[in-house]
Amino acid sequence: MSDNEESKLSIREIALRGTIIAVIITVPSIMSFVITWKILDNLLYAAILGVIIHFIAMGFSLKISKKILVKK
Repeated sequence: MSDNEESKLSIREIALRGTIIAVIITVPSIMSFVITWKILDNLLYAAILGVIIHFIAMGFSLKISKKILVKK
């Protein structure tokens, strides 16, 4: 399809879908950080685990964004 034939997303749709992706990325990393910090009572371990979970969530969000950002 050429650029003229593609249907465009509105600003509201882009913002909504971007917010969904942001929630998918941030919520697991923040929750793993808080839970690890409360259980182990070690800020460094909690931060390391939060960063690891954050990058894993970013990998999944790429696949998810390809599915939800495409307008049918």
